[in-house]
Amino acid sequence: MMTILSGVGLLLVALAGFSMFSLKMPKGQLAMSGMANAAVATFLVEAIHKYITGDLLGIDFFRTVGETSGSLSGVAAAIMVPLSMGANPVLSVVAGVAVGSYGILPGFIAGYLVGMLSPIVEKKLPEGLNIILGALLIAPFAHLIAWASDPVVTVLLTRIGGTITAATEQSPIVMGFLLGGIMKMICTSPLSSMALTAMLGLSGLPMGIAAIACVGGSFTNGIIFARLKLGNKSNVIAVMLEPLTQADIVTSNPIPIYCSNFFGGGLAGISAAVFQIINNAPGTASPIPGLLAPFAFNPPLQVVLALAFAVAGGSLAGFVEAWYSKPQKRVAETASAVTVGSINSYPFYHTCIKKWLWIF
Repeated sequence: MMTILSGVGLLLVALAGFSMFSLKMPKGQLAMSGMANAAVATFLVEAIHKYITGDLLGIDFFRTVGETSGSLSGVAAAIMVPLSMGANPVLSVVAGVAVGSYGILPGFIAGYLVGMLSPIVEKKLPEGLNIILGALLIAPFAHLIAWASDPVVTVLLTRIGGTITAATEQSPIVMGFLLGGIMKMICTSPLSSMALTAMLGLSGLPMGIAAIACVGGSFTNGIIFARLKLGNKSNVIAVMLEPLTQADIVTSNPIPIYCSNFFGGGLAGISAAVFQIINNAPGTASPIPGLLAPFAFNPPLQVVLALAFAVAGGSLAGFVEAWYSKPQKRVAETASAVTVGSINSYPFYHTCIKKWLWIF
């Protein structure tokens, strides 16, 4: 029990720090978006080309492509993060090249600081020389940041990732539900589950749970959007493929979406735990990468069965929440113009939350 509590507790601590950075730091969400893109550009390509088209199909060329892509996660992060923050493309590439063989999180830290520094460098240096002198300044700065942060990051994330892995191995069903539910909520939120799992370096069964939970939970979102008429058919398809594209609708209707996501992701996570789905591609906690990556590390039939039960669990959670929310929606529309999904439009949740606040 203590291992489970430690695993969930450390995950929540990491999530809290992740959230604070995204929401409070300057350009935090843009930086996290860049890190998520870097994870797709490296870890997803590695998972598909190294393990599927390379090892499974026996094509050496693609195996080399995958290995090369996976080894450059730090470079990709140090380039994509400042680019997402609006930095000069040349200085962003300089930072990435200078980071070299360091991992994705040291690359992220270096890239974020370069993203904040490069506009100042360009502004202060003489026009015409700002790119040349900026490159000469940015390269050693980025390398120094990656070198200094790597030991601390390695120790911290090894501890968190190791604890989560130990908890999952000790109680796979319980952790499947909790980890799957939490990861699917993050996947649907304005945060990035790809960036978080890449940052934590999750692999093995915990990463398999996170990936399958995002796939199963995408059907939860599709059913919720369709049954509660949250947008049109294009919105339904978009939220299933990439929830971040519908962040405005999600944040306007948090109660039915996040509640159903927790249970849909949790049920999908149990499916991954039961079928022992392994995923050694960190950062693939999103519907499409999560659908593809597990095939690289598990027998195809095992993955198909896990996905089938995950879709069933995610759909069940969506139908149950939609069935409960529809009467609440009609009451809210009749009584006032309160936005569907706000706290006040769901009396049961509103009462519970008021009692909880009164206790504390």
